[in-house]
Amino acid sequence: MQRIRFSVVVGIFTETFGLGRGAATAAVLLIAFTLAAAAYLFIQSAPPKSLTISSGPPGSVFERHALSYSNNLAKDHVHVKLVASRGSEENLSRLSAPDSKIDVGFVQDGLVGPGKAEGKQRLLNSLGSIMYEPLWVFCRTSNNAVLLSDFAGQRLAIGAPGSGTLSLAQALLATNNIVAGGATTLLQLDGEEGVLQLAAGKVDAAFLMSDSVASATLRQALRNPAFRVFDFVQATAYTRKIPYLNRLEIPRGGIDFAKDIPARDLHLVGPTVELIARSDLHPAISDLLLEAARETHKNPSILQQKGEFPAPLDREFKLSPGAVRYFKTGKSWLYRNLPFSVAGVVEGVIALIVPMAIVLIPGLKLIPAVLRWRVKLILFRWYRALQTVERGLLGPVTPESYRELSRRLDQIEASVKGISVPASFADQFYGLRGHISYVRQRFADHAATKPTGA
Repeated sequence: MQRIRFSVVVGIFTETFGLGRGAATAAVLLIAFTLAAAAYLFIQSAPPKSLTISSGPPGSVFERHALSYSNNLAKDHVHVKLVASRGSEENLSRLSAPDSKIDVGFVQDGLVGPGKAEGKQRLLNSLGSIMYEPLWVFCRTSNNAVLLSDFAGQRLAIGAPGSGTLSLAQALLATNNIVAGGATTLLQLDGEEGVLQLAAGKVDAAFLMSDSVASATLRQALRNPAFRVFDFVQATAYTRKIPYLNRLEIPRGGIDFAKDIPARDLHLVGPTVELIARSDLHPAISDLLLEAARETHKNPSILQQKGEFPAPLDREFKLSPGAVRYFKTGKSWLYRNLPFSVAGVVEGVIALIVPMAIVLIPGLKLIPAVLRWRVKLILFRWYRALQTVERGLLGPVTPESYRELSRRLDQIEASVKGISVPASFADQFYGLRGHISYVRQRFADHAATKPTGA
């Protein structure tokens, strides 16, 4: 059945456009291939209706932000699946896996490290920085540590494996020659356990970050009269030693005016957090995420000014082309002026039409040109042979040469009758047959005037 249908289509092209069977077959195959490719592009260009975000531990600020993004994307009928994690490092690990099912994750700066970013950058892009993430170091009020180096020899809860807390705590302590295996006990505990151990007197200090601890736990620690927040008096120096860190300041009373928390200006250090996405993330989804980020992070806080985030900061990962365009001009024209679902269809139609225009128009022009060239070569070949026979009559002709020339003329005529050309070349074909008849008449005239061939 499929062969019959194909033959019918080829026959239609042959009759309608005057093409030979080969040219008609080529044209039909070209159109079929182009339509298939365009349909594939149509499907591929459509923005997905679902998205997976690797967020953070339950109750963390990362989870809260991911929920806010999910609610914003739901307005455009995009379903967001949230996958809890232990923090930034696990988010990055998930995103970097070649067969990852994660599309987007929150990742603090400084996790990749020199020499490791290049390989990951082929898979990942940044959609921009979305917030500052301070490092909170809590110790008991009786602990007189002023510098990080004063914690040498003590018991420190420095974050769980897979968290950004652990990575940053290790980097900061290493600048003070505090490393695993030395006199200082470094315990890889998550934020909840670290606070419990600190309250029980089993550790001397606990390192916490919002990527790996519930916001409620952090608030309780800030209001616990038995704890104090370590003041990074060397904050400026740390930011120059470790480029991805920012110097952050919480003014007196900034956390709780009534209880005067903190009781004096407090200096902290911390990286920014980037919204990291797989490099194949659809640009329309990238726009929706940045719109959600703008809505989520637009308000001022104790650590940021109004409208400061999201920001197009180039850190360890380069901004995606879609993010660069978004920060310059906003959403693309289609998605700015049409509903998301409608814009997706229009974008798909454009993806369908463009390859057809690019491939079919020159392709269908090329096929007749190649056909004309091929047919002309065939006709010209027999014209040359016919001219050779005709010239043979102009010189001395013997009976033997006359018979040879006549035989060659018969061969030319028989061969030309067997030629199949498209209807569009009928005039040239019949013109050739007319010229063969003309040369045959020349033979008859020659035979009448010179019967002996002398």
